[in-house]
Amino acid sequence: MSHPRELDGSRLHDWAARAVTELSARRAEINALNVFPVPDADTGSNMAHTMEAALAEVEKLTGSPDAAAVAGALAVGSVRGARGNSGLVLSQVLRAVADSASNGCVDGGSIARSLILAVQLVDRAIAEPVEGTVITVLRAAAVAAESCDAAGGTLHQVVTAAVEAGRTALANTPSQLEVLREAGVVDAGGTGFLVLLETLLAEIEGTAVHETPRVAPAAPAPDLEVTFFYSGDLDLLQTRISPLGDSLVIARADDTSGRVHIHSRDAGQVIETAYATGQVSDLRLEVLPDAPQVDAPRRVVVAVTPPGSVAELYREAGAIVVAPGEDVVSRILSQVRSSRAQELILLPNGLLDRRQLVSVERATHAFEQTFTIVPTGRLVTGIAALSVHDADAPIGVAAYTMTEAATAMRTDIVPTTLNGSVEDAVSGICRDMLATGGEHVILLTGTEVDVEKLSEDLGVEVLAFPADGLGHLVEIGVE
Repeated sequence: MSHPRELDGSRLHDWAARAVTELSARRAEINALNVFPVPDADTGSNMAHTMEAALAEVEKLTGSPDAAAVAGALAVGSVRGARGNSGLVLSQVLRAVADSASNGCVDGGSIARSLILAVQLVDRAIAEPVEGTVITVLRAAAVAAESCDAAGGTLHQVVTAAVEAGRTALANTPSQLEVLREAGVVDAGGTGFLVLLETLLAEIEGTAVHETPRVAPAAPAPDLEVTFFYSGDLDLLQTRISPLGDSLVIARADDTSGRVHIHSRDAGQVIETAYATGQVSDLRLEVLPDAPQVDAPRRVVVAVTPPGSVAELYREAGAIVVAPGEDVVSRILSQVRSSRAQELILLPNGLLDRRQLVSVERATHAFEQTFTIVPTGRLVTGIAALSVHDADAPIGVAAYTMTEAATAMRTDIVPTTLNGSVEDAVSGICRDMLATGGEHVILLTGTEVDVEKLSEDLGVEVLAFPADGLGHLVEIGVE
């Protein structure tokens, strides 16, 4: 079955109407789930009212408004009519959709961008976001949508990925929030947000919302080799079918015809797209043998580092690096999800605050992965921890060994403002630190340091690594 590649104003309007109908129908159900932050049983009512206000604003539009106009009206109506905490969250989601639809098109990329932006807006709007609530479900959906879009997914594929990730995250909210666990319920706001996603998927598929499967997906369809001779715009065909499979080869007979070869688990969509794009002949299908299963890495180490030479140093040591910033939590989770690893060790390196650490730890529950934080307070202690990581050891043992290495290292910095030379400052700090013992000095430096002279003066081994973006001249570690 074919699905629209983008949503126009009419379809966005229809989605909003579906969402109002579904939220209204499930109002009592969602109200009954409402036990956090206070059990006032109004989340379902608030979200339904907010969505009704958004739809009412759209229905004030005249003519045939495009997607940008409809999305803008949804945002304005929801912000003005937002009721309760859950309504405010919903309004920020619709505001993000409007921002991403500003060019008049709502496709898979627009949905992915809107969900990522919604995470940022909601995180900013709530003074103290709590994991195990709607923010967790929203973030999981955003990460999945972004990953799918980056892989060339269609609108339908992006929204499907978001729905599936949202369901998993919602099911895991009781493991993140004790009050939900004690009440035996999932988060009410997360449930309401999932209704938005499910009604969007239903609108794209042209089905009733209740027909959306709520069970684990069936085994994937077999991989098929699809070959055919094609006449028409070859570049357009390549653009349209490349997201539908792999091993795509187009052997061109001339500028407008050629034989096409692709492996796909969605052969029907490939064939339908080809016929809709040009002329197809000599169509052949063959079931491919199952590909050998390549196991995902059992464990990944994610390090938060500034971009540049120090990030490259961490990569060479085997870590996945993420730059600090406003959306660092989402980017960490995106890396975790795309790695498909069973275990995660995070090196914060003093670049994450407590709130961000809590958000990452609890949000990883949505992906059902084992998560451990090694307390690295500086970049240099992160390097010490990473240097002793044993990928074959159980994660608890590996994290313990890494923590020992990190906490055994004493650290200091040379600030950007100082009296005298950098070498003199480094030498003086190192002498003070070595007075209580130590055999090695590690320097992360954004400026040149005479390592041989320093090693000779101190009488210990000195290792120096270039590091830009530190926020200070030199970072020193003694062990």
